[in-house]
Amino acid sequence: MSLIERVGPLQKDDPTPLYLQLQKILRDAIEGQVVKAEEAIPTERDLAEEFEVSRITVRKAIDGLVADGIVTRRRGAGTFVTRPRVEKSFSKLTSFSEDMVSRGRKPHSRWVSKTAGAVTPEEALSLGLSPGSLVYRFHRIRYADDTSMALEIATIPAYCLPSVEAVGASLYEALEAAGHLPVRALQRLRAIAATADQAEMLEIEPGTPGLFIERRGFLADGRTAEFTQSFYRGDAYDVVAELNG
Repeated sequence: MSLIERVGPLQKDDPTPLYLQLQKILRDAIEGQVVKAEEAIPTERDLAEEFEVSRITVRKAIDGLVADGIVTRRRGAGTFVTRPRVEKSFSKLTSFSEDMVSRGRKPHSRWVSKTAGAVTPEEALSLGLSPGSLVYRFHRIRYADDTSMALEIATIPAYCLPSVEAVGASLYEALEAAGHLPVRALQRLRAIAATADQAEMLEIEPGTPGLFIERRGFLADGRTAEFTQSFYRGDAYDVVAELNG
């Protein structure tokens, strides 16, 4: 059954612009789960033919849904209904996996690289290490269910892990097993646009808004155990902070 058969046609005699009518129809179809999360909506060409409007009208309608985070464009694949946004709380030190499991999502990662090397000047400053110190770097793409959520590059001082191979599915589990799990952290975030490389790895459009989060985790004795830089998709995350007076 076509979309127009399920939701009805546009009202050409209605003074409301056609793109807004179509946008509302698509929004209502998504909210009513006529088109479910992670499913693709019809292509611009199909929607234009089905509702007898121009592709410019269709594109304008979809642009509004993209801006509201209701759908997302995936290069070479189409336009898909997004899952409900994840709230990232800054009031508690938790891992990505813990955040996803607590929200009923299934987390997993795809490793880009695991390497060992001498600390860079930026890393040395953030980790409080001497020049030439050994660090381990872990670069991965984080997923919730089958949706890419974030890119993460973690730099860990060598004194926190026995080796780079000690990290399996979870970095924090490996740190806990080694007795060097951070007990507190400082986080800094800012809004940035996805670069071409970031967009390719996350399968989103270049320039898509996102959150860049920089975290330094500390051990109970004050030493730095973690310097992590992450890019989170802006269409998938809300940041929540609990404030007490």
